Amino acid sequence: MREVRGGTNLTYGLVETLGQSIVSGEYSSDRKFPTESELSQIYGGSHSITREAVKMLTAKGLLRARPRQGTAVEPESQWNLFDPDVLRWHLERKFSLKLLLHFTEMRLGVEPNAAYLAARNASAEGIAEIRHGLQRMKNAEGGHDDTVSADVAFHVAILKATGNPFYRRLDEMVNTALRISIRFTNMIKGHEADIGAHEAVLDAIVARDPERAFALMQTIIRDVIELIESGIAGKLGIKGAWLSDQEANPAGK
Repeated sequence: MREVRGGTNLTYGLVETLGQSIVSGEYSSDRKFPTESELSQIYGGSHSITREAVKMLTAKGLLRARPRQGTAVEPESQWNLFDPDVLRWHLERKFSLKLLLHFTEMRLGVEPNAAYLAARNASAEGIAEIRHGLQRMKNAEGGHDDTVSADVAFHVAILKATGNPFYRRLDEMVNTALRISIRFTNMIKGHEADIGAHEAVLDAIVARDPERAFALMQTIIRDVIELIESGIAGKLGIKGAWLSDQEANPAGK
């Protein structure tokens, strides 16, 4: 019997274990996926727990179930990267700066527009939440808060302040990937979030200046893209720790 990773809830623990195993390649579309009975024997869960976990992984795009064909792992192209769990497993599998670059490029298409909309639409409560995120970043700089959580709180507060329900639905995904992105940028000696740049975004939102809010947020994210591209180019001296095998050795040497 294998250990089930995850929290105290048995179903979610099995989802975590199987999800990580699928994304790591232990189970793949090229291999037969275990039946529910076999999974129950391997991981020690009841049939109902196993069945529910398989359903959840199917909803995340990792598995497919077909009559008389059983359950199989979907090709990676079918995985739902907008699902926070799938994105986290994917990023943590063997960290890929290229995947992080793709995500940050998506942020470039989302967050400047979110800052623009927040400058137009944010309520007093929304602005207060952004201001609270910025204060947390300042507190973290002095060692009185968590740096990553504070930075994430600022960016997520702007998504919420747009007043747009579609932007609000992105908060979990942005939260998940930003934690890994910020961990990467903060590990580089001398590189931490520019609090002044973030404060300037808040000031533009408070001033109801959407064009300036857009431009300032765009600059913040472009700086992150430049940093990631420097990592891919091998300019940061972190290949061994942060690049996948393919990235660290592109010529197959």
